[in-house]
Amino acid sequence: MDDNVTTYDHIIVGAGTAGCLLANRLSADPKNRVLLVEAGGNDDYMWIHIPVGYLYCIGNPRTDWLYRTEPDPGLNGRQLGYARGKVLGGSSSINGMIYMRGQRRDYDGWAEACGDANWRWEHCLPYFIKHEDHWRGADPAQGTGGRDAGFAAVHGTGGEWRVEKQRLSWKILDAFAEAAQQAGIPATDDFNCGNNEGVGYFEVNQRAGMRWNATKAFLRPIQERDNLQVWTGAQVSRLLIQDGDGGPRVTGIEALPIGGGAPARARAAREVVLAAGAIGTPQLLQLSGIGPEDLLRQHGIAPRHVLPGVGENLQDHLQIRAVFEVHGVKTLNTIAHSLFGKAGIGLEYLLKRSGPMSMAPSQLGCFTRSSPELAWPDLQYHVQPLSLDAFGEPLHRFNAFTASVCNLNPGSRGHVRIRSARAQDAPAIQTNYLSTEADRRVAAESLRLTRRIAAQPALAPYQPREVKPGVQFQSDEELARLAGDIGTTIFHPVGTCRMGRDDDAGAVVDSRLRVRGIAGLRIADASVMPTITSGNTNSPTLMIAERAAQWLLA
Repeated sequence: MDDNVTTYDHIIVGAGTAGCLLANRLSADPKNRVLLVEAGGNDDYMWIHIPVGYLYCIGNPRTDWLYRTEPDPGLNGRQLGYARGKVLGGSSSINGMIYMRGQRRDYDGWAEACGDANWRWEHCLPYFIKHEDHWRGADPAQGTGGRDAGFAAVHGTGGEWRVEKQRLSWKILDAFAEAAQQAGIPATDDFNCGNNEGVGYFEVNQRAGMRWNATKAFLRPIQERDNLQVWTGAQVSRLLIQDGDGGPRVTGIEALPIGGGAPARARAAREVVLAAGAIGTPQLLQLSGIGPEDLLRQHGIAPRHVLPGVGENLQDHLQIRAVFEVHGVKTLNTIAHSLFGKAGIGLEYLLKRSGPMSMAPSQLGCFTRSSPELAWPDLQYHVQPLSLDAFGEPLHRFNAFTASVCNLNPGSRGHVRIRSARAQDAPAIQTNYLSTEADRRVAAESLRLTRRIAAQPALAPYQPREVKPGVQFQSDEELARLAGDIGTTIFHPVGTCRMGRDDDAGAVVDSRLRVRGIAGLRIADASVMPTITSGNTNSPTLMIAERAAQWLLA
């Protein structure tokens, strides 16, 4: 960066999942001058690319913002580490690599919330397909949702976003899948047809056993474009806003070099697009004087544009981890504790790019209902052939599997609010998990369902014994409190700058992702989701960015 103020057509804040796609699409026309700004560094760290390397990226200041949540009453006062990618590729460089779109009803609900039918499932699906390179090719729907999907094809081929089958299988996971079917959950081989009910192995964003992040997909192929400039190591500290007869307009950005130095500025002739995520985007808006008036004044920031919804409506998936000790079957616990086992794991990956080093954090998925009265799945399982006390701690020395279950549609809402007027100070993240009676009830029912699956004949040969939370806990009250003791984030924060109708005082952006009441500013990341999707949130964020790029170019 230099001190000269250069003018670009578009400035994109955040080179994560959405930002990399936006840079690709907006710079495709050589007449468009595009600046992409990222606080983190290059994605040249070895552990980004080896799938199991997420263990070394989460909690690492080289790749993670290292956020922590506020003490949460729903978690019985606990705080959680809240990983967000701080590197080219953003969270796609450190996440679980699971390809998941969510359910048809998620997008139909968005359309209703913002009064725009363009957000319905049938209108979003082409924007998933546009950048997809699915291992099946452009095939018709195959999974349980395919029977009513109503489309000739639900997958695409030849796009930038690679989707592959996992390069592994585990006997204990196969047994869990069979047990789930015995408990009444159908098998599926495609979670992405509009109804993701069923049990099967997750598909992943990998290519030949290596992580496929947004940098590789969208940024690296275009890095030689003369009309694209990329700043790394530059944290955008505020938006530049100009008042005019037509109201306020964002005209550019100011960025602070990580490590110190003079701030640099850039101007936007057309629009600034925020793609800093559900934590970074509301923080930057608030630092710039856009947000709840009382919060801004509390920190000595003159309000430039009052929008009460900025930073509110935080939603996330809370996973509740149940651990079962098993016998007569190998799991990663004992393999990884053996010197011979470790050598075998390394050799298999070196020769075949398969095995445990190619593992996503979760391998087997299951979507089902907490109550038979529900018309749709409201629970998601991430099942793993391993166990540990907490993320980052050593694996147990006994064979075990972990079945983590989350409420897909939580009613609890949190917020993101600045602590000071300094961009370098992390915002306060209040998650408010389990703050509704319905969420506590679903948590209790989900633990009971886990026990029901574990008790099925398919798992009986392995004598599963519940180690965590423990069979002594049975009542709704005990199980809900346990959920607070053992629950943890699955890293899906969304909703803090949500879409909505013009008469919705809490909405931050309109249905075309323009920030309400201020010109020259758009948001294209997970913060715009009115409600969280029924599954992992990375690929829905790409779809949002794909749609935003179309509107920006128009």
